[in-house]
Amino acid sequence: MRPSGRAPDEMRAIAIETGFTKHAEGSVLIGFGDTKVLVTASIEERVPPFLRGKGSGWVTGEYSMLPRATHTRGSREAAKGKQSGRTQEIQRLIGRSLRSVTNLEKLGERQITLDCDVIQADGGTRTASISGAWVALRLAVNKLLAEGAIKEDPIEAKIAAISCGIFEGTPVLDLDYAEDSNADADANFVLIEGGRIAEVQATAEGATYDEEGLLRLLRLAQIGCNQIFTAQEAATQ
Repeated sequence: MRPSGRAPDEMRAIAIETGFTKHAEGSVLIGFGDTKVLVTASIEERVPPFLRGKGSGWVTGEYSMLPRATHTRGSREAAKGKQSGRTQEIQRLIGRSLRSVTNLEKLGERQITLDCDVIQADGGTRTASISGAWVALRLAVNKLLAEGAIKEDPIEAKIAAISCGIFEGTPVLDLDYAEDSNADADANFVLIEGGRIAEVQATAEGATYDEEGLLRLLRLAQIGCNQIFTAQEAATQ
């Protein structure tokens, strides 16, 4: 029995509220159960130096956790004067994921930054960030299209992410903190609508697993991401 009482292939409730902030070109509050992340998309008419004059845009991500997003207060990284390795790794993952479904040439020489701020953490903050970032990106691109700033849609597909793991010997979908902190193995899957895989991060924590175990986690991830794709579609209509 999972601590939450969910079935092994059961997601937490998905909640997506768009237009959550006033000023950003795209904004969304996404919730996977008690994990809640605010994502904003900001459009800038500039690109990083390595892309100047090349006719290509850029999509990147930033990630942070509010000090009291967890059970105990964490220090602000800005107060420490540097980002943790975990934060940097998650930011790179968010950027890679969004760029994998974006035609940067169609975006033109402009940058879209996805700021992912974890308001409340209960496991799966990076996967919720990626899933919410796609929605915020979609809203920002819709604005560019409506204004005539770009002629063609640069977003080629939906992308979503979900965590899976082996908890007390059973593969389970969408780990919350109680499961994630005690899982024998856990994995984060970033999947593209249509069956393609953008990235997999899989780690054996308390026990190793075999090929079939990994495939069972992938099948669970496909179930979860299909539900996220449906929620993303409804949120951006």
